[in-house]
Amino acid sequence: MKTKYFFGFLGLAVLAVVLLSGCAHREIVTHCLQGHTYGFWGGLWHGFISPFDLVGMLIYDDVTVFAQNNNGAWYAFGFLLGGGGWGLLGGNRLGRR
Repeated sequence: MKTKYFFGFLGLAVLAVVLLSGCAHREIVTHCLQGHTYGFWGGLWHGFISPFDLVGMLIYDDVTVFAQNNNGAWYAFGFLLGGGGWGLLGGNRLGRR
């Protein structure tokens, strides 16, 4: 009986988030989409430095973690590999003990 209430509450919470997200402010990024387009290597580099970018993003308004002017899937793949390196390096040391 408790799971029925849980899924009902979860459904209402998801519905509220979807409805409230329609009121969110849209960020205008057209000025960011000019100039250099980042590809796989840019995504890989941005993935490597993403923890530091996250700290910088919390302090400064002009720092972002993910480049808006990217070429799509190759940038995202590089970012995924670069960001995943942090977990792979930590897991490698843990498995040896």
